[in-house]
Amino acid sequence: MEAATAEMTVVERFQLKAFVEAVMLVDEGVSTTKDVDLGMMMGAGILPGPLARADEAGLDEMLDRLELAQREWGEGFAPPLLLRRLVNQGRLGKKTGQGFFFYPRADEDFDQKETILLETREETAIVWLNRPPTNPISPQMIRDVTAVWDEIESRDAVRAVVFASSNFAVFCAGADIKEFTKMTDPAAGKELLDGGHGVLRRMEQSGKVTIAAVNSLALGGGSELSMACDFRVAAESASFGQPEINLGIIPGFGGTQRLARLVGEGKALEMNLLGDPVSAAQAYESGLANEVVADHELFDTALAWARKLGGQAPVAVEQIKSVSAKGDLDEGIEAEKGGFATAFSSEDAREGISAFLGKRKARWSGR
Repeated sequence: MEAATAEMTVVERFQLKAFVEAVMLVDEGVSTTKDVDLGMMMGAGILPGPLARADEAGLDEMLDRLELAQREWGEGFAPPLLLRRLVNQGRLGKKTGQGFFFYPRADEDFDQKETILLETREETAIVWLNRPPTNPISPQMIRDVTAVWDEIESRDAVRAVVFASSNFAVFCAGADIKEFTKMTDPAAGKELLDGGHGVLRRMEQSGKVTIAAVNSLALGGGSELSMACDFRVAAESASFGQPEINLGIIPGFGGTQRLARLVGEGKALEMNLLGDPVSAAQAYESGLANEVVADHELFDTALAWARKLGGQAPVAVEQIKSVSAKGDLDEGIEAEKGGFATAFSSEDAREGISAFLGKRKARWSGR
């Protein structure tokens, strides 16, 4: 019995010390949460990795255990500042939906889909890509995204939408080639392709603002999904790429069109013809990513974007989205003039001006 207790103590000390060192690597900017856990999983055979394991146990519980270990075994077990900060923020791991990684808390009153989960937090909807292990885009996923977007569009209270991945190691690794090659009926293939393009265009043309929280690999269709969103917030370990050229095909969900509008024709041509991914930092420099943050801050940052954007005047948001980036300048100016007239004559405009003059917060009606 004593030997078993001693063995448990040794194992616990090793696990806690490994956890402390893993957190410090992240806290000191040496590595990302994803790379730490993948390294420990692949190099040391620790499954799951120490950070995901801590999220599962509860970060408040891990803090208590480290404080006890510090008293018993010394300063080498002192809880890192990052752990204390996450606990103070209420980010306690899987049970709260957020810790070192983030986790779905799907709506119970919605008929959840096979590859997509829907979560609502006040005025923000979260669309979780949920097809392990790599969230590949399949015919079923296209149907599921379309159905979930139908639901989001029907909810007037939802003003901002975050697209995120339930898998910490990948956002979306592109199309499921095997699934698409099974489609032998050209008419069915065209219908599916049109459906995928259709839902992406609906997102762009919607009065609701969309943000892609890109936590890791966004390749092919995954990159194209992120580009159909209004904004892209990327984790430091994220990467974007259009590797279709390596298969002898071309991007099929807008990669030859949206990418050039975001990064310029030259850079887009480079990415589409070389097929090499770019890092989050390179994506930010070229205009593909709007912001790059530490991995463990990604979801909070994306939600902050959603809250800010979702709090803007709905009529003005819809008009700005609908008139922006026209191909021809004269056409764009005419569209802007019409959009300005629509927004200026709205109840939201009267409320916004009144709130500004009265030095109070505006209460938007969306009319």
